[in-house]
Amino acid sequence: MTPEQIVLVEETLAAVDMRDLTHDFYRRLFDLEPALAAMFTTDPAVQEARFAAELSEIVASIRSLDSFAAWVQALGARHRTYGVRAAHYRIMGRALLAALAAARGPAWTPEAAEAWAVAYDLVAETMQQGALLIPGPERD
Repeated sequence: MTPEQIVLVEETLAAVDMRDLTHDFYRRLFDLEPALAAMFTTDPAVQEARFAAELSEIVASIRSLDSFAAWVQALGARHRTYGVRAAHYRIMGRALLAALAAARGPAWTPEAAEAWAVAYDLVAETMQQGALLIPGPERD
């Protein structure tokens, strides 16, 4: 990611209502892949708050690659134990980027969309690296 893309990601997240964003994210996620809803057994409000906190932490740490990588790999390893597989990352990325675009409306620029796509790819790849660090069922 370029420094300019990092700034765009930080500014975008700071400008959205996290409660609305996370609620819309999960709605979009389950619309795209209804079967994923079974993976989420926590109260939806609690799950949304956790996702908001994790997303905020990821964005806050992205400037420091070492701390970012360690934290996000651990997050990926934890999500592996929940049953998250490689194919899920693509669906979650689509839902997140669509929710961000909706939250920002006309302020969602092509530059912001590209910055978030790059950021999401970095996060997804790093989480999947972390998932590889723990033993588990055959990977897809």
